[in-house]
Amino acid sequence: MTTKALLAGVALAALGTGAAAQTVGFSQIGSESGWRAAETTVTMQEAEARGVDLRFSDAQQRQENQIAAMRSFIAQGVDAIFVAPVVATGWDSVLEEAAEAEIPVILLDRMVDSDPSLYLTAVGSDLVHEGSVAGQWLVDTVGEEACRVVELQGTTGSSPAIDRANGFREAIEGHANIEIVRSQTGDFTRSGGKEVMESFLQAEGGGADICALYAHNDDMALGAIQAIKEAGLDPGDDILIVSIDAVPDIFQAMADGDANATVELTPNMAGPAFDALDAYMADGTMPEKFIQTESALYTQDDDPLAQYEARKDLGY
Repeated sequence: MTTKALLAGVALAALGTGAAAQTVGFSQIGSESGWRAAETTVTMQEAEARGVDLRFSDAQQRQENQIAAMRSFIAQGVDAIFVAPVVATGWDSVLEEAAEAEIPVILLDRMVDSDPSLYLTAVGSDLVHEGSVAGQWLVDTVGEEACRVVELQGTTGSSPAIDRANGFREAIEGHANIEIVRSQTGDFTRSGGKEVMESFLQAEGGGADICALYAHNDDMALGAIQAIKEAGLDPGDDILIVSIDAVPDIFQAMADGDANATVELTPNMAGPAFDALDAYMADGTMPEKFIQTESALYTQDDDPLAQYEARKDLGY
């Protein structure tokens, strides 16, 4: 731990004031996916329900915009900052500035490679576990059959891209019949997923040599499904589709037979974050450093139309 981090940790530990947060700054990555839009909506709903003035900043997937927003929040003297970091590295300076200003920071959905003393807590799923759940579904589904997999990775350098890739590989390790033959970032976007899948199809015999697609989020999978259809193939049958997030559109695709499985990432990171912040500001109660949400697997057997109806009004 650096001297700055140590001093910041001491400052952070002294913040319990007996009051509730009135103003919270929220630096959001952007709106690169339906899930991200839902997270933003749910966070705003949680803030409104608690009477919190939420000051929102859309970084448009640029870290420099997030850092500028956080410095603006610090200058405004907000009570706390929520940030969904676009990448894992490069946060030390601004986190030290927030801690020195006695403003607790809570990470939503993604982690950073900074000293944990520089933030109050992080709320998210176990990203490695998400990838492992997706990989285990594929292992169970294909059995001993040979399976060539193409992978649509998330934003390069982001914690979901790193961890979801690692978890999937852990699950298929030891199953020599399953091989990842191509892997490329689609930047978590539907258009990126479509474009990269088109290149995968061209490189793999028009798709005839692809057994399955693993996408780090549903939006990339949905773009890939469009590319597969345009190539004259049947997604969900000719090419198995497994992805992560559980957004409404992937359940519609599952109901249509175009996708096979998704791993849920709840968009409600803000509820647990506000709960932790309220307890901390009331009496200095320190939360766990990581507050984990559940990662449930859904397949075509789980009434995807009902799942779609349950999620369609959440802001996706």
